Formats: sequence, structure tokens, C-alpha cells
Amino acid sequence: MNYKQSLFVTVLFLFSLSIGLYAQQDAQYTQYMYNTMSVNPAYAGSRGQLSIVALYRSQWLGLKGAPKTQTINLHSPIRRSRLGYGISVINDNVGDGVVQETQFDAILSYTIDVSMDSKVSFGLKAGGNLLNLDFTELNNYTSENVQGDNIDNKFSPNFGVGVYYHSDQFYAGLSVPNLVETQHFDNSQRDANSVQFLSTQRMNFYLITGYVFDLNYYWKFKPALLTKVVGGAPLQVDLSTNFLYKDQISFGAAYRWNAALSALVGFQLNDNIMLGLAYDREITELGGTRFNDGSFEVFLRFEIKGWYSRMVTPRFF
Repeated sequence: MNYKQSLFVTVLFLFSLSIGLYAQQDAQYTQYMYNTMSVNPAYAGSRGQLSIVALYRSQWLGLKGAPKTQTINLHSPIRRSRLGYGISVINDNVGDGVVQETQFDAILSYTIDVSMDSKVSFGLKAGGNLLNLDFTELNNYTSENVQGDNIDNKFSPNFGVGVYYHSDQFYAGLSVPNLVETQHFDNSQRDANSVQFLSTQRMNFYLITGYVFDLNYYWKFKPALLTKVVGGAPLQVDLSTNFLYKDQISFGAAYRWNAALSALVGFQLNDNIMLGLAYDREITELGGTRFNDGSFEVFLRFEIKGWYSRMVTPRFF
């Protein structure tokens, strides 16, 4: 890296650790419409079949130490009951090991019929996260010696709730995936020459909604919206529009308010497997620099169909 890049990375990490972690947010996704359980536990079991999703996101390509996120979740309805269950694991890595956080949750949902073709589900999740912070790795990005007490696998419990309404063509949900505002660590009592940090897990409030329009026998069109509110951070609004052709190929675009533009494409490879790709380009000042080449996201979904009698929500959500 040249001097400007080194300076930028140093400022980025110091800012995220000394200020950004105080208003820490949940992991960010462009393909949230295919990874709904990560933001709303009430989604568990709503597809009426065993569904397994793996997602990988690389933020700000070309920028050394930029965030990377790996997600895997599994969910399914429970036979002859109104219950659904799920398991979710999310791993965030910032700075090639400077900050690493792994969140794991067990999820339970309960669904009631509102009408012949619509349902409302209530979800609860319980779990926690493991936080690692390595100051020696942070020193690789700056000539200034940053001192602090490393954190090794600090466990913090957490809980989340959500409600999710869905019919054949429409869905809407409200959720708070993490209710406990945990302070991971605070060394503010150290001497004045030491760097002081405070990391607080903030509550993130989500609103999701979408509608599927049947344009004709072959084509479907779905606009979708995700809104995220968290204290100490700007309001996040993600708007996406996607087309689905013959229930096999989907493509579209997304806009994150005052942040990024995205392109999305998905392929239903067979009855069981779907592959999706997304690319983001920052429209902020960061995106106008030469420090990154956008963000990339890939997901793979595997489903086992036909073993359960409940209605299967349309493939588009």
C-alpha cells in the first residue's frame, strides 16, 4: 500500500474502533431478501421446507483489511405443528483479524393462519456472540504504536424478536434481532496516554416488506424494502427491484439511500439449489476514491422440497 492508502486504513480502523463500535450495527447484506432469517427470526419455517443458506460478503474490494462476512443459516417448519425452527451463524472479520465477531443463534417461530392464503408468524431467538480484538494486528496498519488489552473469545448473550406477515404475493415484517445492548469492554480507566475504546452492541430495528406482481405467465416483478434504524447511526433504507423469469432466473438492482447502488442476479439451478450474486458500488465520497472496487456478495441456497404439506411461499421470497 502507498502512503495514502496506509493513512486511510489507519483512520478507518481507529474511527471504527473508537467511535464506530460505540454505535455498532448488525451485519449488512445486499441480498437480504434471500437471507431474511438473519434480520427477522419470525421468518424461520415460512418457506414450508428445509432451507439452508450460505452467504459470503466482501466489503470494499481492493482495500486491505476491509470487512468480510460469512453467514450460514438453516430453518424448517416442524411437522404437524405451527412451529418452525432455525439455526444461524454469522462471522464478521475486520482488518484481517484485528476485530473478529461470531454470532450464533437458535430460533423458534410460531405461525397462525389469518386467512386461506395468509399467515402471521412470531419469532424468538436466543444465542450470543464471541468477540476477539487483537491490537498487535492493528499495529500492522500504522507506524504509531496502538496499545490496549486484547480480547479473546469474550462471550455475550443476546435475544431477539420479530413478527412476519406473508401471503401468496405480499410480506411484511418488524424485528429487533438483538435486544441486549452489551458493552463488550471499556478501558477508560487507563492512563491518559492510552487509547480508550468502548464497544456497545446497539439494538437494530428492522422493517421489511415486498410484493410480487405476476406480469404474465413467464415474468414476475418484485419491489422490496428494508429499513434499519439504530441509535447513533444514519437511517438505512434499501430499495430493490427484481424480475423473475420462468421461476429460474432473477435479476435486478438495488439502492441503499445515500450509500450505494447494487446489481443482483440469481439462478435457480434446479429444484433444490439457487445461486445468487450481487455487486455494490459506493456513491459516497469513499466510492469516488481509488481505495476500493466496490463490494461483492455471493449466496447459495439448498432446499429439500416435497416432504412437508404446508403451503410453500412463492420462490421469490
